[in-house]
Amino acid sequence: MKTVVWQSLSEDQQNAVLERPAISDGANITSIVTEVLDQVRQGGDEALKALTAKFDKVEPASIRVTEQEIDAASSRLSEKMKQALEQAHKNISLFHKAQKMQPLRVETQPGVVCELVTRAINKVGLYIPGGSAPLPSTVLMLGVPSQIAGCRKVVLCSPPPIADEILYVAKLCNIDEVYNVGGAQAVAAMAYGTETVAKVDKIFGPGNAFVTEAKRQVSNDFRGAAIDMPAGPSEVLVIADETADADFVAA
Repeated sequence: MKTVVWQSLSEDQQNAVLERPAISDGANITSIVTEVLDQVRQGGDEALKALTAKFDKVEPASIRVTEQEIDAASSRLSEKMKQALEQAHKNISLFHKAQKMQPLRVETQPGVVCELVTRAINKVGLYIPGGSAPLPSTVLMLGVPSQIAGCRKVVLCSPPPIADEILYVAKLCNIDEVYNVGGAQAVAAMAYGTETVAKVDKIFGPGNAFVTEAKRQVSNDFRGAAIDMPAGPSEVLVIADETADADFVAA
């Protein structure tokens, strides 16, 4: 984590710290994503492999992560890390179990019955971003509700190489299949399906501008999938005095 001491910066440096990173032109992103979606829809697994090599500069041995690879990832984590992830899983589970809606049946007048019934989405896809810092928290926030709701099939896509923490939490959440695929091509694979990647009914999870655009496009395509929402940038402002533990607050 990069530490910046605000008081030591000049006004220009402070303004630079607050600026968002520049992103490509929106129209350019749209056209690139459209091409990626078309390639995956038509080329399936082979297109996924080619796009992963092009954008992520890696060539995974297989698109689907094996059980052996997940077990190996778990063995590489420290007990302290596992305990922290398990505690987070327990806490989040407790909250969402309490949130679960119960069926409602009311006879409004003799012979007239109104019901409220909630059913889990059949097949869901979770997108977990890559980057320098793994996001097992995102897996928990998406995987636990899917688990509690009773979705029949839950799959997860993340850019390779997938962090050990993500694979361990995927196992905690009983996610059915994990794929070494990221970016717009991952969204396309889950929306349209390939020889390996299961087609899902709805896609959840944040991502960069290309992932967000891919989600937008597949949600507008009758052949595609529904989405949670087009997630934007996340921002947090924490105000703390000199008594706070800076490392704890930043975490």
